[in-house]
Amino acid sequence: MQLPDSQRIVITGIGLAAPNGNNLTEYRNALLNGQSGIESYEIRYLGKTLAGVCHFDALKYQNRKDIRRGTRAGSVAIYCAHEAIADANINVQAIDRSQVGVFLGITEHGNVETENEIYQISQFNYDCKYWSHHHNPRTVANNPAGEVTLNLGITGPHYTIGAACAAGNAGLIQGVQMLRLGECDLALSGGVSESIHTFGIFAAFAAETALASHDVPAKASRPFDKNRNGIVVSEGGAVYTLERLSDAKQRGATIYGEIIGYAMNSDATDFILPNAERQAECMTKALAKSGITPSDVDIVSTHATATVQGDIQEIKALKNVFRDCKTTYVNNTKSYIGHAMGAAGVLELAGNLPSFDDNICHPTINVDDLDPECEIDNLVVNVPKKIDRAEIILNNSFGMVGINSVVVVKKYVQ
Repeated sequence: MQLPDSQRIVITGIGLAAPNGNNLTEYRNALLNGQSGIESYEIRYLGKTLAGVCHFDALKYQNRKDIRRGTRAGSVAIYCAHEAIADANINVQAIDRSQVGVFLGITEHGNVETENEIYQISQFNYDCKYWSHHHNPRTVANNPAGEVTLNLGITGPHYTIGAACAAGNAGLIQGVQMLRLGECDLALSGGVSESIHTFGIFAAFAAETALASHDVPAKASRPFDKNRNGIVVSEGGAVYTLERLSDAKQRGATIYGEIIGYAMNSDATDFILPNAERQAECMTKALAKSGITPSDVDIVSTHATATVQGDIQEIKALKNVFRDCKTTYVNNTKSYIGHAMGAAGVLELAGNLPSFDDNICHPTINVDDLDPECEIDNLVVNVPKKIDRAEIILNNSFGMVGINSVVVVKKYVQ
């Protein structure tokens, strides 16, 4: 049954900061041209490693004092929010800012700031008088979304959604729900990550033997490849403007796509190891909410992180859900940008949305020797694939402690 326009939620603007692009056009071109954003990187205590580093201009929307006082995640969020609003052709000064909500997914927040403060006082024999009075507002969990409201003068609801690496999708889902409930008229939804600035995440992945290494940085992130050796940690963000279709049509907005379904569930089996059965259930539930069948899906954007069990379990789930789906294509974006944690899902979805216009499925790069356990029909590798139909995208994002999220987006046709 078709929902009324007042309950249909569409994407009207996208702002992003990725390791290989600072707007959707740059980013999409990088994905179609095999351009990685992974580079050599050095982090305190651990030393030399690899990371996905963003190079956006934070001073475009903040002054130096704001940047010093705030957080890197806040700067990413502010940049992306402004870019999304501009992309949607919304004059934020002219709308009721009490009816704007900000809902951002995060994997973790506060680690960077706490590590920095501990390091700072270690230089002064751990004298706490050198601890910054900015620490508390920097580390509260709502900080990145809160910084957006401070910067833009938004007085509607804001919060972050802690959902591990499923968080970007969770931010979108929250925006959809709040718009349908009438709690806001415009939702700035997505996810952000400042993970590369905390040595702890690198050290922990290294301790798990799950931190990627390679002589050539651009080749380090290798989902599905037999010789993959772990995760490349990345920073980044993507914020979408979400609106009710009725409002978007009224103002003549350009529409990237309509969010027609979603689902979240829990593995309840392990802190780290994914559960293919629960992932399949999450996808099936999202399809049911969307009112479509698996064969209706044209592109599956995978979560695959380039860890052995992560990749294999997701492929197992996909084979369960999409068996005999001859025109469903499968790709991965982390092979270009690494794992952007709380931003991963929304960056990956953003990279696929232009397929609605050009009917091209961007490939997974760095697949030189496909792992036999990751073989699946229509896995697009190394070279872009022109496809006959690109009308529905299913976007997977899964996270530690067994959290799964799926968002389904449909091409909007007037």
